[in-house]
Amino acid sequence: MKKSNAIDLDVGCLFELQDGLKGAVQALGNSFGSLNTEPFIKLMGDDRTGSISDGEWLHINGAHWSKIRRILVYAFIYEGAPNWKETDGVVTIHAPGQPPIEVRLNEEGGRQGMCAIALLENDNGAVKVTRRVDFHNGHSNMDKAYGWGMRWAAGSK
Repeated sequence: MKKSNAIDLDVGCLFELQDGLKGAVQALGNSFGSLNTEPFIKLMGDDRTGSISDGEWLHINGAHWSKIRRILVYAFIYEGAPNWKETDGVVTIHAPGQPPIEVRLNEEGGRQGMCAIALLENDNGAVKVTRRVDFHNGHSNMDKAYGWGMRWAAGSK
């Protein structure tokens, strides 16, 4: 994900594995994940300054896709007033055998600081990507909207 310098815009995901394990991969709480062990998803970098040309990105280990049930990719404004039009954020999802899906985070999200971008589901071994781009007032509200059922507590970087 690429972003503007003015707002600390972070990318992350909720995941659910086939064995029922659920969690989040994100810089908040230092939950950067792992490629070779559960959850087989890793956050590559936390660009707090906007100086990394590639921005932040999530890597999903496709060799373990069979162990993953679903992933909800999201962005949230960690620092700064929620103003999605000023984030200049772009999320590109690359899935095997599918054209890249590009989502520009410049839609009106009101005062809500979270945006669910896309849902990736394991559909009999294939990656099913559904573009979402809906806004929520925090992790807990987004979790409820998508039925993850996790408990949330305040965290920091």
